[in-house]
Amino acid sequence: MTTIPANLQAVIQRIAAACAQAGRDPATVCLLAVSKTWPESAVRTAAGAGQRAFGESYVQEALPKMAALAGLMLEWHFIGPLQSNKTRPVAENFAWVHSIERLKIAERLSAQRPAHLPPLNVCVEVNVSGEASKSGCTLDEAPALCHAVAALPRLRLRGLMAIPEPSVDEMSALARRHFGEMRTLYDALNAEGLPLDTLSMGMSHDLEAAIMEGATIVRVGTAIFGERNST
Repeated sequence: MTTIPANLQAVIQRIAAACAQAGRDPATVCLLAVSKTWPESAVRTAAGAGQRAFGESYVQEALPKMAALAGLMLEWHFIGPLQSNKTRPVAENFAWVHSIERLKIAERLSAQRPAHLPPLNVCVEVNVSGEASKSGCTLDEAPALCHAVAALPRLRLRGLMAIPEPSVDEMSALARRHFGEMRTLYDALNAEGLPLDTLSMGMSHDLEAAIMEGATIVRVGTAIFGERNST
């Protein structure tokens, strides 16, 4: 675990360098440490190095980890595909959900979000590269879904999330194009009156390209924690 703080600093430096290249303030990009499949001890080490926001994809794995680390006052984001039978624990325990792809899931989260908690921050997931293996709505479906989600109580629509197809290198034309399409959609939705402030896109291998196209949250796991033994 001793490499995690060094890895974390290296990622923070990558973000700062990408922001400098893009002419952006590094404070406009949030680093979300993707801790799925990693034990409580790894999260505790990253938290000790100053990381506060963590991303999880599996409800049954996340909940015990979150309970064990409750005293650290961390911010938890659910970033994986969400089934209807798992919405209640997510609505009750997470601060963010990045993976809204169907209105039914958003409606369940809205109904199940406890009244004593702040509204649940949510992003609509867009399958920007059209891969059959990826979750998310299409670019064409996104506007109607975003407007419907924004109208639900107990939710706060913050923006969009995407996981484009892997590119050959971190700054390839393909990566820039897909991230650029997300930025275009984001700008169009804001112009339609949705007060969005979040583009959740970019991971360990392509965060630079995402930042160049306006990412406000980058989701980084491998570059912080190392290669996973399982998915």
